[in-house]
Amino acid sequence: MASIGKIARRTFLFGSLAVVGGAAFGAWYVSRPAPNPLKPGADEASLNPFVMITQDGIHLIAPRAEMGQGTHTTWAALLAEELDVELEQVTVIHGPPAKAYYNSALLAEGLPTKGYDASGFMHSLGEAMGHLGKVFDMQVTGGSSAMKDGFERMRVMGAGAREMLKEAAARRLGVDRASLKTARGVVMAPDGTEIAYADLAGELEGIEAPKVRLKNPSEWRLLGNAQKRIDIPGKSTGTAQFGIDTRLPGMKYAAVRMAPTRSGMKSFDGFEAGRMAGVEKVVDLGDGVAVIASNTWLAMQALEAIDIEWLPANYPKTTEDAYAALEASFDEEADSLMRDDGAPDDMPEGATELAAEYRVPFLSHAPLEPMNATAWFDGEKLRLWCGNQGPTFLQAACADAAGIDPEDVEVNVTMMGGSFGRRGEFDYAVIATKVAAALPGTPVNVTWSREEDMTHDFYRPPAIARMKGAVKDGMPVVFDGKIASPSIAAQAMNRWMGFTPAGPDRSIVDGAFNQPYGIPNYRIAGHRPMIEPPLGFWRAVGASFNGFFHESFMDEMAVAAGEDPMEMRLKLTRDEWLPAFYCLEAVRDMSGWTGETPEGVGRGLAMVYSFGTPVAVVIEVKDTEDGIRLTGAWMAADVGVALDPGIIETQLTGGLAYGLSAAMGEEITFDGGVVQQQNYPDYEPLRMSQMPPVSVKILQNQERLNGIGEPGTPPAAPALANAIFDLTGQRHRTLPLGKHVDFFV
Repeated sequence: MASIGKIARRTFLFGSLAVVGGAAFGAWYVSRPAPNPLKPGADEASLNPFVMITQDGIHLIAPRAEMGQGTHTTWAALLAEELDVELEQVTVIHGPPAKAYYNSALLAEGLPTKGYDASGFMHSLGEAMGHLGKVFDMQVTGGSSAMKDGFERMRVMGAGAREMLKEAAARRLGVDRASLKTARGVVMAPDGTEIAYADLAGELEGIEAPKVRLKNPSEWRLLGNAQKRIDIPGKSTGTAQFGIDTRLPGMKYAAVRMAPTRSGMKSFDGFEAGRMAGVEKVVDLGDGVAVIASNTWLAMQALEAIDIEWLPANYPKTTEDAYAALEASFDEEADSLMRDDGAPDDMPEGATELAAEYRVPFLSHAPLEPMNATAWFDGEKLRLWCGNQGPTFLQAACADAAGIDPEDVEVNVTMMGGSFGRRGEFDYAVIATKVAAALPGTPVNVTWSREEDMTHDFYRPPAIARMKGAVKDGMPVVFDGKIASPSIAAQAMNRWMGFTPAGPDRSIVDGAFNQPYGIPNYRIAGHRPMIEPPLGFWRAVGASFNGFFHESFMDEMAVAAGEDPMEMRLKLTRDEWLPAFYCLEAVRDMSGWTGETPEGVGRGLAMVYSFGTPVAVVIEVKDTEDGIRLTGAWMAADVGVALDPGIIETQLTGGLAYGLSAAMGEEITFDGGVVQQQNYPDYEPLRMSQMPPVSVKILQNQERLNGIGEPGTPPAAPALANAIFDLTGQRHRTLPLGKHVDFFV
């Protein structure tokens, strides 16, 4: 009987995921399943791509990446709940590239609805659209969709597997399946006989998975409760394997230096670097160079000895050029008009009008683990080890770079030290492929320096919002916004799948057009300039900047109306959408909001609906001799179904920290087509001493489960900006706020 270690070696070194002496099984009834990538041997059964049972236990082949968000823990709990096993009885392995592992929830996010007002039909349409992910091989982790994708999928497979095991036991014992029970990974007969699941694995061939009844939430043992994260022991002991930790026999190490202008090289001289002791080779990559050496530090040092002349950038040379393109786009026809309620051009008589313009900069993802990949190419087969969010797209791109078929590329997904969207790209793996091709038959670990990582990101784009509004009798009566930002989707989809989607880009206005406020005259237009610096999906995408635009202006309207910002939002949401109203109520009560703050204290509020989840945030700041200090934060979110409250709380808190980092100190600027920020001292995230204590309340008033990985980020910046206004009386409409005020460090 093979161990899971041997299975993993067969899987991740030789590309044939097999069940040795066991069975893979389950069922997915929503649509016809894609081909099963598992290839069983003699006396083995493989009835589903996701679950294996061997003598070593139960193994979940997870198609969604673990990058710190707790996905693998909750996916394992979804399976374990219906399979009637304990969480610690499930081992999780990253799945290889395969059509069967498509994301069934991702594409539904693009439906032309506000989301919160979607009918049952639209939800059904979204589910149907989700299966197009199979057609496009969208094995993608992103869009806060992992739990929506796995919620029913994993439970159905667990329940189906449980009933198959009971049927196998019934046949062995000569009893009716209905008389058997299951618990803790064993089938129990009325006479007290117990048979472990592992002992039944070889008897599953020919047994059909019956249709099943999923457990009612009132029957849940694991789901709905905080579980011990399965990834934490390895991370705490240093035994967890991230991409940068990959070690193989005979491995060499490489570092790269790519064109900071993204345009390529005019010339380079690698002679002296190639003569350095321990250097194996200097590799011409066309748009950069790599050094292969006996260790990473030596490779990085050798790169410094190479004199390179770069070609000029072919996109706007300065940040000012980019903003000029944004401004010019307001004079062009709008790309989208996703919300156009009432008559925003007809100003009500007696209303007070106001207008404001807001700006946000380019941003880097800046994950703690820099880009890296290990590649091993023998001229015919390519093997890769790296953290990534889209194995099928990465496989295809690296196959193209190596000049081989995708079937000859084995992709091993590792844990990731952060991503936030950055590892949805695959440039680092393509570069590693090219480096390995220069040293055939030898595995090469390619690691980017922090400077290389930050100056070769796919950035969150800049954006400008021009808002007009009107208030009357203490309430907003007109909200009219124009938002200009380039299309991330157009660039990313072209890189991933070779085409640019037609039609308007919803993400440009996401977080603005779909906010659950009952304002009678409400219009949001999106403008789409062409800006060429590489752009990519950044945590919360368009909502990351539209949350700042929308909720800052909502606060300005409250001030103009002479209304408390909390009370105004409560009135606007109560009859529009109750889940948002309840989130606002929760943070009001948690924070003790009264609308009055003592001298030297400010409080700000924001509520943003994104990825199906409303999140309300109150932030408190105090004026100190050492600068403005964040002294408290209160968050309330309605996820619909709270599968793991502990993970949800950490995701909300982490999302808040990520949003505060961008709000306070992060900015990417260009000069001469080159990014100016090189490392964390230039692009400073929130420090531990700056993070306020956070209280979180999780609500479940929505009917359906929704996303949680990203919704904590959008309210951070506006809540902080509104708190600073409450403290100082000064309204700051551009980020980062650290350019306007001094923060405590």
